Amino acid sequence: MIVVDTNIVAYLLLSGPWTEAAEALLEREPTWAAPPLWRSELRNILAGYMRRGTLSLEQALGVQEAAQDLLSGHEIDVRSSAVLELVAQSQCSAYDCEFVALARQLQCALYTLDAKLLKAFPENAQSL
Repeated sequence: MIVVDTNIVAYLLLSGPWTEAAEALLEREPTWAAPPLWRSELRNILAGYMRRGTLSLEQALGVQEAAQDLLSGHEIDVRSSAVLELVAQSQCSAYDCEFVALARQLQCALYTLDAKLLKAFPENAQSL
């Protein structure tokens, strides 16, 4: 099992320059986990695609459903104290620190392309 940030999920399901790498990651590590926050973050990404006219509502709903299927059973809450401790140690947002907290809780890697997370938490965060 690995923890993935929301962008990795988006890269997997929305065709782009990182899709192939996300597919390879899924092949290597088929069980992905994330804090429940990922749902809102993905909806925000999809909203941007819809506003730019690159996804219809129906397509966005399909992507959200596919992502929910992918992470089904692996959406795991994290303790607020763990998140806030990470915030205190870094310049990362509480949102981003939820993913680090979960990786630490599960004792597994966090995959991300977020430069701040990669720099602040190199012992937990790995690049796609």
